[in-house]
Amino acid sequence: MKAVENVERRTSNTEHRRQNVEKTFEKFVVPSYARFDLVLERGEGSYVWDVNGKRYLDLGAGIAVSSLGHAHPEITAALTEQSQKLIHVSNLYYNELQGRLAQRIVDRIAPGRVFFCNSGAEANEGLFKFARKFGHDSGRYEIITTIDSFHGRTLAGIAATGQEKVKKGFDPAVAGFKHVPFNDLEAMRAAITKSTVAILVEPVQGESGIRIATPEYLLGLRKLCDESNLLLLFDEVQAGHFRTGKFQSWQRILEDQNADLLPDGVSMAKALGGGFPIGAFWVREKCADVLSAGTHATTFGGTPLACAVALRIFDVIERENLADNARSLGQFMLNELRALQKKNPGVVRDVRGLGLMIGIEFDPKFQAVEIVKALHEKNVLTVPAGNSVIRLLPPLNLSKQEAEEGLRAIGEVVEALNG
Repeated sequence: MKAVENVERRTSNTEHRRQNVEKTFEKFVVPSYARFDLVLERGEGSYVWDVNGKRYLDLGAGIAVSSLGHAHPEITAALTEQSQKLIHVSNLYYNELQGRLAQRIVDRIAPGRVFFCNSGAEANEGLFKFARKFGHDSGRYEIITTIDSFHGRTLAGIAATGQEKVKKGFDPAVAGFKHVPFNDLEAMRAAITKSTVAILVEPVQGESGIRIATPEYLLGLRKLCDESNLLLLFDEVQAGHFRTGKFQSWQRILEDQNADLLPDGVSMAKALGGGFPIGAFWVREKCADVLSAGTHATTFGGTPLACAVALRIFDVIERENLADNARSLGQFMLNELRALQKKNPGVVRDVRGLGLMIGIEFDPKFQAVEIVKALHEKNVLTVPAGNSVIRLLPPLNLSKQEAEEGLRAIGEVVEALNG
């Protein structure tokens, strides 16, 4: 009897903690998020625990951020070691780790230069300024992006984003952006005017439900830009950093093509820091001097601490062949999910993905948010995209056993919906 009372007391205490956390948020935090009713307390590997002690398999990884999962010992070591030396130094001075990280990125893309910031939105802002500066003397400023794209929540970022829902209430829009259908080369060609300076696309659209550019589309964009002296810019914030099985997703999409496509600028963030805030953009060598001294800056970009973490993540990914894991495990999950779709066509409309970036599209009568909640009951975290797609964006070191655990839960939810 006493044991039962102790369990009930602990349950009551943890529930009281959860309610207190939520009340504190409601009172003091800007309500700009529609949060799920979960209060997470700690994580380890591919799992997180809430304040009630319930364990969840995290197939969202902070929306493609936690590239090595949670509480990875090498990230902890990098943070500890570097914080005992130098956490921050102004970009008025050199620091060795920033140069080494820039070289690591350049070696994975092509000769060029890297600017460090703190987030994907900032990285894209840097690309916008890069494009404006490039076209300034010729009076060109317009950037063409695609419908259903997502490029951040700044004013310029939402102007660049091809989704009306993110723009509401923030008029007037920043001028200089237009949107055309994704994977439609002719629409892009028709949109180019004498004011156009750049084309910006996500090779894999994440927020709209994992929509993948075709090789022909990317190659055609490069040709269009060459013909009109435009910059070709790729937003790899969500799809980059080995998530698709290559360093950047356009490299994976084009790997079977006998072509050597190189964009002019690439934004990145999320998995680059594995949970520690860092963003960056790369520009190719011939454009390296467009943003000269005084034209762009940041207080916190490329600090020794952030760069130490990002360098360590590179080390672990390369040493443990996690790009190959993303490729092989992602294909295994795609195959299993497509088999599930085949058995339940009235529930699952489509399954698509590249590496460990997978979208499951449900029949529109099933809302993505409700499916995510149903998976919470099965102890699995996923990420909604749009109205009827859920995303799987797990850590790159997810194991096959963990993948199978997640697939079982998804299968149970789908079959229940089919029942």
